[in-house]
Amino acid sequence: MTDTNVPTRVFPRARQDAETANAGLHTPQTENPSFRLAFQDMDFLLREDLRPVRFQLELLKPELILKEANIASTFVFYGSARIPEPAKAEAQLAAVKANPANSEQAIRIAEGLAAKSKYYEVARSLARKVSQFPADAEGNRQFVVCSGGGPSIMEAANRGAADAGQESIGLNIVLPHEQAPNPYVTPHLSMQFHYFALRKMHFLLHARALAAFPGGFGTFDELFELLTLIQTGKIKPIPVLLFGKEFWTRVVNFEALVEEGVIGPNDLKLFTFVETADEAWDVVQAFYREPAV
Repeated sequence: MTDTNVPTRVFPRARQDAETANAGLHTPQTENPSFRLAFQDMDFLLREDLRPVRFQLELLKPELILKEANIASTFVFYGSARIPEPAKAEAQLAAVKANPANSEQAIRIAEGLAAKSKYYEVARSLARKVSQFPADAEGNRQFVVCSGGGPSIMEAANRGAADAGQESIGLNIVLPHEQAPNPYVTPHLSMQFHYFALRKMHFLLHARALAAFPGGFGTFDELFELLTLIQTGKIKPIPVLLFGKEFWTRVVNFEALVEEGVIGPNDLKLFTFVETADEAWDVVQAFYREPAV
């Protein structure tokens, strides 16, 4: 028996059954929700009891998408959703100053955001630079830009990759107010999460460098989780770049944490203060450069 034609599968694919399930059947039994295929039953999938399954799905789907896109590693960008690009920041500042009803505090906040708007261009420049890192011998892509998919600093990161003609990732999260992906995220790499925990995990699973720009609670949450993971040895160290030393040392007294004994002096080496895209990229390259033989 030399001429054989053994089929690769004998069961129909799930998609086939999904398309034919209940076709033309209209009886009290078939129209009851209990008759639906489990994976087509949204009421069933959204039950409280199914949370562990939804966790699995939210862990698996992005991983498969990145694998199919040959993405081996990412360069993650964290930062505020409230820091606009310079032109918009100046326009907002002018509008605030022109309104006599605004308080001095409102003006100071607008001035602060305008001053920090320079980081929009810095993030865009860094993303443009790292996006051009070549794929490895197997065609796996390295340092693919990954952001939270939203506006401001996140938009700048995806925009920088687009400037270089490269794809980039956006990991959006469902929020009470609408948060559409910024227009520079590559559509097939634009993902949405229900669980913050799973989203944060996907930020770091493939991260081989991370840039943290000035930001608020979300930026702090994500950044300090990463620092904790490195500090406790749960993950190997990666370059952690804090843009804007003046901002970070004003809002977080790192030295005081050492003086209080709640972190060690070596914990201050887990991150590096930088100001420019070139400086940041030099730090990353030095981190991964093999020692001279």
